[in-house]
Amino acid sequence: MSGLEQQFVQEVFASNWTAPPEPQVEIGYNYRTVDTQAFGATREDIRLALEAENIESRPLWKPMHLQPVFQGCEVVTHPRPLPTKEGSSVAEALFRDGLCLPSGTAMTQAEIERVAAVVRDTGHR
Repeated sequence: MSGLEQQFVQEVFASNWTAPPEPQVEIGYNYRTVDTQAFGATREDIRLALEAENIESRPLWKPMHLQPVFQGCEVVTHPRPLPTKEGSSVAEALFRDGLCLPSGTAMTQAEIERVAAVVRDTGHR
């Protein structure tokens, strides 16, 4: 995790986040999960707060098996210990609860702090 990413996570989510093991190979993304109940805000609460400040965010990718073109195809689910609702797969739970925040190497410190402030202020309202 980069220094800026670590700073963002610590400032915003404190102890309400978990990180997957660092990959052995360099890849262009990392996923972080947050205990939304402990944080005090849902994905939609955070998305709407960002939208009100003209900051773009979006739900996590839609699983292929939920897209119309793949309707009726065989689905292989991943048995991973993740908080899922009855009958939902890990992919469905991530799509239901996941949110992509603005990111990228071109973001300035001020932009990162602006996003962090909105997210932080949304929790525990």
